[in-house]
Order: sequence, then C-alpha cells, then structure tokens
Amino acid sequence: MAQDDFLFTSESVSEGHPDKVCDRISDEIVDLFLSYGDNVRAGVETLVTTNQVVLAGEVRGPESIQPDDMISLARKAVREIGYEQDNFHWEKMDVQCLVHSQSADIAAGVDASGNKDEGAGDQGLMFGYACLDTPEFMPAPIQYSHEILKRLADARHAGKISGLGPDSKSQLTLRYENGKPVGCTSVVLSTQHDEEIEQAEVREIVRPFIEATLPDGWMCAEEEFYVNPTGRFVIGGPDSDAGLTGRKIIVDTYGGAAPHGGGAFSGKDPSKVDRSAAYGARYVAKNVVAAGLAEKCIIQVAYAIGISKPLSVYVDTLGTAAVSEDKLTGAITEVMDLSPRGIREHLNLSRPVYARTAAYGHFGRTPDDDGGFSWERVDLAESLKSALT
Repeated sequence: MAQDDFLFTSESVSEGHPDKVCDRISDEIVDLFLSYGDNVRAGVETLVTTNQVVLAGEVRGPESIQPDDMISLARKAVREIGYEQDNFHWEKMDVQCLVHSQSADIAAGVDASGNKDEGAGDQGLMFGYACLDTPEFMPAPIQYSHEILKRLADARHAGKISGLGPDSKSQLTLRYENGKPVGCTSVVLSTQHDEEIEQAEVREIVRPFIEATLPDGWMCAEEEFYVNPTGRFVIGGPDSDAGLTGRKIIVDTYGGAAPHGGGAFSGKDPSKVDRSAAYGARYVAKNVVAAGLAEKCIIQVAYAIGISKPLSVYVDTLGTAAVSEDKLTGAITEVMDLSPRGIREHLNLSRPVYARTAAYGHFGRTPDDDGGFSWERVDLAESLKSALT
C-alpha cells in the first residue's frame, strides 16, 4: 500500500553539466538529420572531457551532411551553453567525429517495405507517468528542481546575474501529507562560480530563484538550505568531470517517482522507441490524468526490434482510477496507435525539435507551435472519456 505521509527527493542538473553538454550536442545532430526529412536515422553519442569532444554513432541521411557539419554543431552547442573556460572552450576544444553509416541489418528490420510496417528500432520497455502534484501533471520534486535551474540559466544568459558558470545541480526534498506535496524540507544547490565569489555570496545570488519557484511558504528552514556544500566550485563542466550522452535518464524523466525502462533519449531519432515510445507513454498517461480518469497513471509499453505492434500495454493507476484498469487499457489502445509509426505520426515526431529537450526535462514542458514537446498536449483526453462511455 502506498504511503500517505513521506519525504521524497529528486535532483536536476543544468545545461552545463558535462552529461547534459553531451545530450545537447547529440540532439543538435539529430535535428540536423531530421531537417532533411523523416527518411533519416541518427544514433549519436558524445563524450566530453578537458577541451575534448568525441562524436560517435551511426547515421543515415544525405551525403551532403559531412563530419565538419557535426563538428560545427558541437561548437555551436558549447558556445550557446556558455563555456569559454581555459580548459573547455567552444573555439579551442578538439572535436573528433567518428560517426559512421547505420548498419544495413538494423535498417532492414526498422524500415517499412512491401507489406511490412515500420518496426521498432530496438527491443525494450518504456514508461510514461503523470500525476496531480503540479499543473504540468508532473511530480513536484523534479518539476521544481528543473525550474530553479532553468530560471538561473535564463538569468545568466540575459546578463541579469554575474559570477556564476554554466555547471549547476539542484536537489529538493519535499514533504507529502495525505499523498500531496505540502512543503520543502531541504534544498541543495551547487553551482559553478568565479574565483572571487565567496560561498555566502553565491547563496544570496541563488536564493531568490529558489523562493520564486517554490509555492508560498514552502521554503525550507535556513539550516537545511545547502549551497555549494564543499565551499568552492570554480572548476566545473567537462574540465572537472567527463560527460557522456544518456547518463541522466532519471533527471530526464520523473526524478525517480516512476519506473524507467533504462533507455536514454538524447541522440536518437524517433524510430528509436527508447525515445518515441517513452514520449507516447507520457502523452497517454498525462491525458488519462487530465481527463480525470485517475489521479496518477503509469503506462508501460514493450517492443521487439523490427516488429511494429507493441508486445504489451500495461496501465497502473496506483489505486486512483475512476474506472477499472482493464477498461482504461482498452480505451487507450482504441484511441491511440502505439506502434512506432502510430506514435511518430500522431505526435509529429519527425521534426528537428530535440535540441531543446536536452536540459531541464523532457516532460512537464509547454508544447511549442512548431511541434516541440507535442507529447505534452492534452488533446487526447476527450477521446479517452468518449471511449469509456
């Protein structure tokens, strides 16, 4: 039985975290390929360390896309994030491109041909989740952790604050009563800063961004407000820690509040169900909750490589559903085609909209007019309700 009263903690990391630098670069390359249409493939991994970036992976697309194009995108991403340090500088760093053509064997299983529909890009299981903690139907600890860092980054880019670097992390512990978040018991925020800034100054720079994010009266006690707990964070980013694409999968999703199938998102075109099916599952779960059919909803879908139909669709409303989960599962499969093609077409995923997803969460975002974050729409809610009548 689920607890009603408890503490729950989630963390987020900023766009300047080494792993997020990698996610951004990989997704810039995905967008480059998708800008040439939907008959492209990209599975791109990035490694960053001191003044070094390595690109690897498999792609299929026009011959006009050359390694220099991908190298230029890596520099663009690092420049926009804000790295101009001696040991990690967008202009001075060495970038190696080891990206090569996609395996013909994988392509044959995924591509549609004759009577064969488009198959899943790999086997695996993906989860979607939604709840009533926040207006975005996201768990509150991860949603507020993201928002704090996004506010700080926006202020840094706009020149409204000075002295802070791109690399930062946040962590919130929230108190739940009767299953609902009611306050914050601790805040941990670590951010890179200039040499001359003291810990106490950093504390006061970041304080208003935290207080503006949390609901009124939620701020933790002063003794539970931890800013740069080691006292100094001057050396940051890939100069202090190596980064890799796809290492922040809990940050990218629900902050540990829901299961995860293990597959990362960034660097993958929408033929990879690690990405597209996780987006589809979130879309369905969010619409179930938005329709008032449950207070919480977990969706699991599973696939085999090269096979179009999902092997299973599982629904768990954690005892909060207004209808039986069997009926809910039937309604979901009636109104939403959860095949790889069905998800991709319903959500218009074959667009170059992924670089923006690389930091501050793939979920709980506002849908963009150009199709970005389309999986955050709630336009399936009425269809789900109708299917149950």
